[in-house]
Amino acid sequence: MRQRQQRRRDISVKLLDLIDVEHCDTKSLQFTSSDPVFTVRSDTTIVALSTVTVTVRGQTFSVWAQDASGQRSQMEVHLVHNAVQKREVPDTGFLKRSKRRWSPPPFDIIENDVPPFPKEIDRVGSDSQAIYTVYYTISGPGVTEEPVGMFSVDRDTGMLRVHKPVDREVYPEIIFMARVFDVHTNRETDLPLPITVNVFDVNDNKPTFTGPLQFTVLEQSKTGTVVGTVKATDRDQQGTLHTKIRYSLLTGGDLFSIHPQTGVISTVSTSLDREVKEKYLVTVQIKDMDGATNGLFNTATATITLSDINDNPPTFTKTSYDADVQENENERLILRIPVEDKDLVNTPNWISQFVITKGNENGNFRIETDPKTNEGLLYISKPLDYEKDKKLALTIMARNQAELSDAKASWVSVPVGISVGNVDEGPEFTAPTVRFLVKENTPNGTVIGSYIARDPETQSSSGIRYYKATDPASWINVDENSGELKVANTIDRESQFVQDGIYNITMEAVDASSKTGTGTVIIQVEDVNDHTPELPTQELVVCEKEGELGSVLVVAEDKDQSPFSAPFTFTMADQDSDKWTVENLNDTTAMLKQTKELPTGIYNVPVEAKDLQGFGRSQIVTVRICQCRNGACLAKQTSASLGALAILAILLPLALLLLLCILLAFFCVTTSEKLELDDMGDSGGILLKSNTEAPGEEVDSSLIIVPTTGMEQSVKGSVKGSLVNAGWQGTNRASTIGGFGTQENGLYRSSGVLVTDVRDGYSSGQYDGSLFGAGGQYTGGQFVGNSQVFHDSTFFHNWQTNGRYIQQKLAYLGTEEEGRYADDILHPYGFEGVGSAAGSVGCCSDQGNQEDLDFLNTLGPKFKTLAEICTKK
Repeated sequence: MRQRQQRRRDISVKLLDLIDVEHCDTKSLQFTSSDPVFTVRSDTTIVALSTVTVTVRGQTFSVWAQDASGQRSQMEVHLVHNAVQKREVPDTGFLKRSKRRWSPPPFDIIENDVPPFPKEIDRVGSDSQAIYTVYYTISGPGVTEEPVGMFSVDRDTGMLRVHKPVDREVYPEIIFMARVFDVHTNRETDLPLPITVNVFDVNDNKPTFTGPLQFTVLEQSKTGTVVGTVKATDRDQQGTLHTKIRYSLLTGGDLFSIHPQTGVISTVSTSLDREVKEKYLVTVQIKDMDGATNGLFNTATATITLSDINDNPPTFTKTSYDADVQENENERLILRIPVEDKDLVNTPNWISQFVITKGNENGNFRIETDPKTNEGLLYISKPLDYEKDKKLALTIMARNQAELSDAKASWVSVPVGISVGNVDEGPEFTAPTVRFLVKENTPNGTVIGSYIARDPETQSSSGIRYYKATDPASWINVDENSGELKVANTIDRESQFVQDGIYNITMEAVDASSKTGTGTVIIQVEDVNDHTPELPTQELVVCEKEGELGSVLVVAEDKDQSPFSAPFTFTMADQDSDKWTVENLNDTTAMLKQTKELPTGIYNVPVEAKDLQGFGRSQIVTVRICQCRNGACLAKQTSASLGALAILAILLPLALLLLLCILLAFFCVTTSEKLELDDMGDSGGILLKSNTEAPGEEVDSSLIIVPTTGMEQSVKGSVKGSLVNAGWQGTNRASTIGGFGTQENGLYRSSGVLVTDVRDGYSSGQYDGSLFGAGGQYTGGQFVGNSQVFHDSTFFHNWQTNGRYIQQKLAYLGTEEEGRYADDILHPYGFEGVGSAAGSVGCCSDQGNQEDLDFLNTLGPKFKTLAEICTKK
């Protein structure tokens, strides 16, 4: 290659010979340029046909040479931007000589140049070399900085050299600094000069895909529908053929196409059917050099997925369906209807909806969709009657949630036959409801009508009985056999059980098999004039005004309805009254006026109010005349009376204080004082009679104190004067036996009434007298009565331990006949061996087997002392 310069149309263009054609016949060669701005002459000169603007990065195009045999050859032409530096001329109007600067143009190298290296680029020269003997140095990027060692300069001649290939995509431009020095003084002879080396691009990078290659398009789309855009890039220099990418499809061209410049994929067929094939894989090729044969290329697979549209309606698996149902059944699933749909599962295009289009005019059926199986679920929602409909024919249509996209498709329907089974039903009333018009206050026993039922199968009322299920006010009686309705109690239209003049009764009809039918009796209560207009009972206030006669409004009410109520007529009941007069204002209100000045006070004014039918009576209207303030009597406003809450607030603390005092007194009175009783052991038992033949006849009777009076009365079996001690317990507390009994400091008194001790569970009874005399007192082991004194504490302890059962028994026997006690006492018998396993059957015995004498060994020290005295050991 050789460089030369030519001027055309005042445009400076660097021209490049295509090839060395010295040994070729240039006349037989035909040259063409890829850029129409340039043309190639027969002498191999490239000429710009119009103004060409070259950027700093330059411009690249191709030139083709073809001989007569058709062989072609290509070469790339690189245009390099060469800035023309203009010298600045001062505005002085005079020419001034200035020192020339060394300023070589930018140097150009080709990226990834092939060896051998180093290669000369160009010479660097300074004007100072005409005066000095100089040497050159360079430094900076490409020399002493990255990429280090890329360039060098001949020290003496200033020739620049490149030592290795350069990748334009990494270093599109390298700028380093050149300096010139005097060989003798090593001083710079000129200013430092930046040297720019431009790296020309070669097509060394394949285009690459940058965007996703997954696309979606609706099935059955029209031709030309955009599927998606393939995106690609090239690292080579932009704006050149090296980065001009052409797109093409290597596969799938029968269904899709791609725009060669934009990469937009479109459909070319309308036969895309998701139900046939859901995904398509197409191979996309991207090639630079605008698709030229020498361009670099890359391929990838794009996935095109078809989206579903509702182009397939649901279809039934059978041509018809049948189902059986029993009459009177309700809310039961009677049929499952499966369907098939080719559209995408679990989408609105697949989910089915069912509609009963025919045969369900009475609403006996409903149909739903099973969310899991997409089946139709047919339910019976209202009971059927075999006597009316033995067979039913339904028509059910299946559709989707989404509308059909295909205008040629339509929804499908299927017939469903329903067979109704007969069952033995209960009676049915002639009508679900029956209405009777009854005047209020109709006499009891009046027949208002009949309400009967029939057997649905036989249409007979025989054997059916009638009952009331509900009758809130108990106004009606029902004849059990005939269903006849009679008035049982006074019917009052103004009762709370009547709503808008209607009173409802629910009746039941029961046949011989106990099956029931229900009906409703509607009683429309007709109003009668049984209420008079009522005047207000509260006190009416007339405010006293000086020089004016007072008046007050009187409003009447009548519970009856029109025409037995308003408008009312008001008159003075006392015709001789000269203090008041009444004047009608409207249908329900009258004005009560003073006829003369009256002193303050309360007046009972008789007023007669009559309804529209003239039915009324005289009533007293209470009127208070007083001085008022803000419409209220002053006396009432200044009253110091207390309200209920104020009185309660005063009484409540007093009641609490009283209760506290009672509780304190109760605790003080009932505080337990332990009575210390001498107890030498834990015996608590008493001696029992025995036929045991053993020593003991010689007993010193002076050592034993035997109570006589009280015990004798007890043995006789008379409850009167018995051994019961009212309030006989060892603690100072309220009387446990003896009503109204009290004790003070251990003194027990009784009024003669035996009550129950809640603590010990004593039963109530009656007795007369007391143990050892009423009003007895026990002190320090002594019981002091009105007539006897006992000093033996052991006897007292024994009585206390075993006395509870005796006290209950005596209380019980006190209510029996006199002879019973004597027959039901403890009897001694001879010991004849082991004895009965059942024990004693005496009602007074609580010792179990009385003949078992082993218990004598456990009676404690007291009994041992007594035994020693008796045996004189």
